[in-house]
Amino acid sequence: MVLTLEALQVLEAIDRRGSFAAAAIELDRVPSAITYTVRRLEEALDVLLFDRAGRRARFTPAGRELLERGRELLANAAAVEQRVQRVATGWESELRVAVDSIVPLARVWPLVGRFYADCQERDQAHTRLRISQEVLGGAWDALAEGRVDLVLGAPGDPPPGGGYRTRLMAEVPMVFVVAPRHALATAAEPLAESSILPHRAVVAADSSRRLPPRTVGLLTGQDTLTVADLPAKLAAQVAGLGCGAMPWYLAADDVAAGRLVVKLLDTPRAPSRVQAAWREARPGNALAWWIDAVAGTDWRFLALGPSPRSAAK
Repeated sequence: MVLTLEALQVLEAIDRRGSFAAAAIELDRVPSAITYTVRRLEEALDVLLFDRAGRRARFTPAGRELLERGRELLANAAAVEQRVQRVATGWESELRVAVDSIVPLARVWPLVGRFYADCQERDQAHTRLRISQEVLGGAWDALAEGRVDLVLGAPGDPPPGGGYRTRLMAEVPMVFVVAPRHALATAAEPLAESSILPHRAVVAADSSRRLPPRTVGLLTGQDTLTVADLPAKLAAQVAGLGCGAMPWYLAADDVAAGRLVVKLLDTPRAPSRVQAAWREARPGNALAWWIDAVAGTDWRFLALGPSPRSAAK
């Protein structure tokens, strides 16, 4: 049988990385091995998985269907591996943690270090960690689809259907900011939506694959510049390329340095409620360690700083 988990991992890597060559680098294989695996799949299934007419190979409808169904098989296989490992030792073979871009990875690395140190003391260093980044609803999407075991910084309400446990990390104040040379920088306050609508908004792209994408503060019909994450959004707004709401703690330094101006709105942005989230099923020891560690970590930096109103004066 040629349809192996390894072959499905190759397809998944090609889709995520965008090319055969990039997939080969991620999987630590030579490009010819990736090409060979794909050709064997195509020959065995008697279908074309990629359209090679253009400069870049793209999935055919059949290839896309195999990829989507294959992702389900990979997730199921990983879940079986985790369950077997937990039955044997109580510790997961791998723990997957997604971090929303509202939480700086620099604040996560100390937890990673403590986890490794504690595992080594307990002789449980076999639990591998996989840290990924998501944006907006992408964190919930990854948890709902079984791609991760824990998310940090998941915004707002969970998706319908239930089955999630959450722990509040912080309520993050949001400010509407523009560069000093932006047309809105000198506009009369408070700004109404009708004043903002003609101006381009910078938005961080929701990384959801299946759940409906989420937006924050975007007006219907407003022009947009879409970027990868919140740090990129901040940089674009500092460059004067658009306007939009930012977490206060991220914008504070640029406001203090005069690179951004806070503008008051006639309808102020509510704080963004971010939380840690995981499935309700009884966690293994590694996930339980992380749940306790997140609860014992000071996340107040997400909510600290002068009030948006005082910053604007």
